[in-house]
Amino acid sequence: MESQLARREEHKVFGLTVSPLNQRRWQNFCANKRGYWSLWIFLVVFVFTLFAEFFANDKPILIKYQSEYFSPIFKTYPETVFGGEFDLEADYRDPYIVDLIESKGWIVWPLIPYSSSSIDYELDVPAPSPPSKRHLLGTDDQARDVLARVVYGFRISVLFGLVLTIFSSIIGIAAGAVQGYFGGLTDLLMQRFIEIWEGLPVLYLLIIMAAVIQPNFFSLLALMLLFSWTGLVAVVRAEFLRARNFEYIRAARALGVSDTTIMVRHILPNAMVATLTFMPFILSGSITTLTSLDFLGFGLPAGSPSLGELLNQGKNNLQAPWLGITGFLVIGFMLSLLVFIGEAVRDAFDPRKLFK
Repeated sequence: MESQLARREEHKVFGLTVSPLNQRRWQNFCANKRGYWSLWIFLVVFVFTLFAEFFANDKPILIKYQSEYFSPIFKTYPETVFGGEFDLEADYRDPYIVDLIESKGWIVWPLIPYSSSSIDYELDVPAPSPPSKRHLLGTDDQARDVLARVVYGFRISVLFGLVLTIFSSIIGIAAGAVQGYFGGLTDLLMQRFIEIWEGLPVLYLLIIMAAVIQPNFFSLLALMLLFSWTGLVAVVRAEFLRARNFEYIRAARALGVSDTTIMVRHILPNAMVATLTFMPFILSGSITTLTSLDFLGFGLPAGSPSLGELLNQGKNNLQAPWLGITGFLVIGFMLSLLVFIGEAVRDAFDPRKLFK
């Protein structure tokens, strides 16, 4: 009885019941200390940037005025609410508005009192200004706080990469599954199409399309999705080609199980091992592509907080080395974490380590 209870406890991870194989994979992942700590660091930084409006904003988090509470982050208030003269949105950086509020209440400011688009009109030196107590990483050539733009730019880059990775993986897995499972003419035609599609000059096509239409987050995502889905096709196709003639697959066919059920329930879990191994590297590649387009000026709309745009400013303002250095360090830090996580995932699914 004690051995059975111990065995049951061994299959618990964070309170969830998992199979012995997945438990062994998690142990192998944790054994790679560099990847394990990279995952936690990446998650902490990413969650922090998800709530960037609470940490980097030119609007107060909370205002108390005449026994009432206001949250400008969630709602727009005219300055007449605080005793001002105009029925326009209150400018909380205006000393006049600040004095009106503090005369009958108090203000709670974010840790970084600037948003990604805030322009500091009170700089002591011409923009771009060097790092100081007012701006820890300095300002760019439009007097915007670099630290605030890095926080928002990190969030946009990771969200863009995650969404692109998820959708491109879904399409790539579906295409590879169809090719590998049915084979024959279907595999031949799709393989020739993918070879032609991959031979297209992707970067030039993205630049041309971005010049024709006004790019935004979703249009740029759709354009990049057209060419990024082929990354996992070969891996999934090979797994389906290998597994479609296994005995249990033949038995399922003989029992009348549908092709869709066989593909999804019996073969796809095996293909997902290789897919999950490649996904962190696909994510880093997606972020790099977005950064490259932003650096060339064909990415997100002008004014968007972008790490590639920060690098471009560093190139155009060699007298302000903090711009290029900041962009390089942030991108290098982000990609290094993703690569370390990918290496740990690869170790976790390595069959040579699973059955030692």
